[in-house]
Amino acid sequence: MLMKWIPWKYFLRRTAKTYDIIDPLTLLARLRGFAQPSEIQEPIELLREGIKFHARGLINTKAIQHNLDWIWPFWVEKQYNPNDPSFIPRAFSFSHINLTHRNWTALGLPNFSCYPIIDPRGLVTPFYNGWSLDFWVVSENGRKMIPSKLQDVEQYLETEDMLRLKTSCRLSGIHLIQSAEVVITDGQPVLDISVHVQISSGRWLVTALRPYNPEGIQFIERVSFEPSRKVLVVDNRERIYLEETPEKILFSTYANGDVIYKLEEEEEENAVRCPVGMATAAAVYNLRGLREKRLTIRIPLQEETSSYTFCPSQDVQDWPSVLENTARLSVPDENTQYLYDTAVKTLILLSAGDIVPGPYTYRRFWFRDACFMLNALLAIGLTDRCRRILSKFPKRQKRSGFFHSQDGEWDSNGQVLWIYNRYESLSGQVLDHTIRDTIYRAVKWIRHKRLPKNNTAHAGLLPPGFSAEHLGPNDYYYWDNFWTLAGLKAAAKMEKRYGSESKSAEVERLANDFKKSIFDSIEKIPEKHSHGGIPASPYRRMDAGAIGSMVADYPLQLTPPGEQRIAETLSFLMENCFHSGAFFQDMIHSGVNVYLTLAIAQSLLRNGDDRYRLLIRTVEELATSTGQWPEAIHPLTGGGCMGDGQHGWAAAEWVMMIRNLFVREEGHRLILCSGIDSKWLQTATPVSFGPTPTPFGKISIKIVRIGHKLEVSLNADQMHIPTQGEIHLPGYQNQTVYHWQGTYHLNKL
Repeated sequence: MLMKWIPWKYFLRRTAKTYDIIDPLTLLARLRGFAQPSEIQEPIELLREGIKFHARGLINTKAIQHNLDWIWPFWVEKQYNPNDPSFIPRAFSFSHINLTHRNWTALGLPNFSCYPIIDPRGLVTPFYNGWSLDFWVVSENGRKMIPSKLQDVEQYLETEDMLRLKTSCRLSGIHLIQSAEVVITDGQPVLDISVHVQISSGRWLVTALRPYNPEGIQFIERVSFEPSRKVLVVDNRERIYLEETPEKILFSTYANGDVIYKLEEEEEENAVRCPVGMATAAAVYNLRGLREKRLTIRIPLQEETSSYTFCPSQDVQDWPSVLENTARLSVPDENTQYLYDTAVKTLILLSAGDIVPGPYTYRRFWFRDACFMLNALLAIGLTDRCRRILSKFPKRQKRSGFFHSQDGEWDSNGQVLWIYNRYESLSGQVLDHTIRDTIYRAVKWIRHKRLPKNNTAHAGLLPPGFSAEHLGPNDYYYWDNFWTLAGLKAAAKMEKRYGSESKSAEVERLANDFKKSIFDSIEKIPEKHSHGGIPASPYRRMDAGAIGSMVADYPLQLTPPGEQRIAETLSFLMENCFHSGAFFQDMIHSGVNVYLTLAIAQSLLRNGDDRYRLLIRTVEELATSTGQWPEAIHPLTGGGCMGDGQHGWAAAEWVMMIRNLFVREEGHRLILCSGIDSKWLQTATPVSFGPTPTPFGKISIKIVRIGHKLEVSLNADQMHIPTQGEIHLPGYQNQTVYHWQGTYHLNKL
């Protein structure tokens, strides 16, 4: 009541005028004028995260540009270099953040939701939002090999039976090989780092403690060394265990500069405190007279286990046991194989506790990303893992029936209902009552949330919302409405499955009415705005945001293959919104987007358009050497420019792309082999995929070349009858599948 009585708007405007700054209320009103009026202007959760993000950026602004003689992470070395394409002028930038090389690779265990990350030059960040370790080599003549300053570094993620990242650097007779993995030691998770240097004439190998990570500055105030235990202690909390006692330990503060300039000095102290929070330290090892040197550094990760899910050692499954019953791919293309295997592990890694779309920047929950990632986990057969995650959804449903992850994102209810039904369809199991009780409440929320019917173009739709951030400002997004329609159709199926015929019929009527509202709205869009396609909303012209409308085709299949408006939307996007062969999202992301490119490839595949192959190849080329994709990719540097540097949604879409090349659902049919690459069939080496769950049962497919013919073997488990199936292998005659256990011989067209 007091805030309503106090004329705070008057005082705010008066103060702004006094200090000759823009009136914030007028500015806010102008900003909101670019969006449709909405009950939710900007999701508070995203504003909160944005404030954190730019708070670090402000610290970066103060710390980095005035100290370019320090050793900085790879992205800084590139982005601050005027001779590099990654260079970004700083000028009036409010904050300095990583916009050119947002790339990293997470390590971990299948049921351990703490993710040490490593950047493209081997910088190791053991803890979430924490400090880092770097490794330098100094030769006898004083030449320094600093990985972040090198133009070329080899990096590879070993995925067989583990996740081990190897980084290899070379410079003028120096070869530094670093590997890292998370292991269980004495029942606790430990980051194990091995360093191996080969050198003809060496002086020092340095393990350097750095007050930053791939996002920027992360304060270190205190560092101490305990010689008896060979351990560095950071801020009286985290510990770095050195297997071998170094020749000397050196420390420095912000006032004294980077520790790299103290390497010639003798050890003077065993601890340091920096009031600015920029303490650095170096464990220096003698290389004189040695041709090679090996070090092991171990960092216990239990500091994170108090905040995040961790299973005791007896419950931690190793990678082989988790992967034992998943869908396996076998193709002669090493890159395709590697990217699939890595994507599967990424999905497992990011679903250890809550399912999250990234190990660092996006280590928080969204229903949207969860829906896509769970769909991929289901497709590879990890149904128990999915059920565990789905069992947490009811706690996120509000009393109103809204499945809440962020305010103003009205797509979530439809996504939850859709993935519930996908789970039941692909697993052959029904959800327990705790989850089932949420379904009808979600439907009632949709009924209540719909706008009244009138003569407006948005009649009967959901209210304007922020939706997926890459679509634009608040609006009546078809993305939200298509997801809601799919969710209603899914709810009707589930209610019927549970024997609730009356509820099923009620929800089906609501779905049909909702569908009519959506397509009536689309029909009202002026031709000069739609060009025959479906813009992002009834009040938008065709632009990159129209990618959201494509969800009606993939994955929701609300429209038949090749539907005219979907086809026109697809044509517009490919003609106007592509850069170097992939979808470029102008809004927010301002980069090439992998998961949206693959969604377009799925629509092309569904419509029998061979251009899906070009998009797949482009996506392969966009992957890092460790088999990862950031959320958005800088069109010039090839590095990440938005979001998390290892994106779970991107990994999920790669898994679904590969799966659908072999087996995809089309209504009540299974279409087999419709996306098989002819290059895979040029030898007698078998090509196979499976077992993958479908709504009709699990199926495995193997293709073998025998002379000029192909032999397609099907192995189906508990295939429901009747099930229609067709083999549509490109370049060969189509065949109808009558028997799901057997072999079919295909002749060339």
